Amino acid sequence: MRKSKVLKMIVLAGTTAVLLSGCSSGGLFNRGRPDEFAVQRQTPLVVPPDFSLTPPQQGEPRPAEATLQGQTLDALFGGPSARSEIETNALALAGTAAPSIRSTVGDLATHSVAKGGVTQQILAAPEGDGLNAQVAIGG
Repeated sequence: MRKSKVLKMIVLAGTTAVLLSGCSSGGLFNRGRPDEFAVQRQTPLVVPPDFSLTPPQQGEPRPAEATLQGQTLDALFGGPSARSEIETNALALAGTAAPSIRSTVGDLATHSVAKGGVTQQILAAPEGDGLNAQVAIGG
């Protein structure tokens, strides 16, 4: 029993020594690594020769940038594209919409579509809890 305990301690000490030797900077596990700063020569900083540039005013947009809305549309749809002749004619025949078209269409007094009798009955039906709802399948 005592010999196996001593043997286990020797094996444990040997394993620990081998594992810790990997942490040293010299010896078996030392290898040459390239110097990342020696790969490329650093160029010196150069002051630009044009000193007539003025800094932009605070809050002023950059002259080279487009508006945020334009950048968003370009990112979503890929920018403006040429329209075909058919699309150009269709848009010309459609004309321009009134600015308040969404409010006008949503108004109850606006009759924009000729609804049939069934559609008018459905729209005029009183609200309920759905317990007495019936379905009729035409055939």
